Amino acid sequence: MGRLLQFEIFRYNPEDKDSAPHMQTFVMEETTNMTLFIALNRLREEQDPGLIFDFCCRAGICGACAMVINGRPGLACQTKTKDLPEIITLLPLPVFKLIGDLSVDTGIWFREMYQKTESWIHTTKEFDSAKEEERMDNAVAEEIYELERCVECGCCIAACGTARLREDFMGAAALNRIARFVIDPRDQRTGNQYFDIIGNDYGIFGCMGLLACEDVCPKKLPLQNQLGFLRRKMGITAIKQFIRK
Repeated sequence: MGRLLQFEIFRYNPEDKDSAPHMQTFVMEETTNMTLFIALNRLREEQDPGLIFDFCCRAGICGACAMVINGRPGLACQTKTKDLPEIITLLPLPVFKLIGDLSVDTGIWFREMYQKTESWIHTTKEFDSAKEEERMDNAVAEEIYELERCVECGCCIAACGTARLREDFMGAAALNRIARFVIDPRDQRTGNQYFDIIGNDYGIFGCMGLLACEDVCPKKLPLQNQLGFLRRKMGITAIKQFIRK
């Protein structure tokens, strides 16, 4: 017989006027190799069909099942119950709009982020589908791929002290996205153009360097390296602007 796990789960449906935020207790026997994803599905199937949470891929590549697990943002599908104590507290990610219970809408935040960062290649070259794709150095391509591994789960934003205090802070996910274009040789934006986007208090200079974003990233992205890279680059750009004046 496995351990009896006690789940303390946040419950609230903002669409139901009779609903009020509260914690609900569930008890379940632990099974071999059980993940929180498996546990939540069993709870919904066996105890409460109204339990709201998100899932999609079960493989840690969609980011849909992100939640706060015993005070730490993470993915339910990647978290095994054997690595947790017998009492497990589950809360929705902060910062993002609550849909219900453990489900939040990260799509709104990331859509606004892509608009703020102008998340596309800026170039004056005309695209010709008949031509061979433009060549790129392998080392640069690998650097870009490393940053493209972000699954937009929102864990880094939920763990960020600045993002929790300020709605206008761009956060590690947005700054990581900018870094991806800064190192892309196809993007023709200048340092001043990037500075206009992130060279301010709600961009790179608003980061307090608490390291929580990288600490909770399920894909282990080098977020602090990119934040340091952008801080140096934007600092140099600011100095050059000051000297010109």
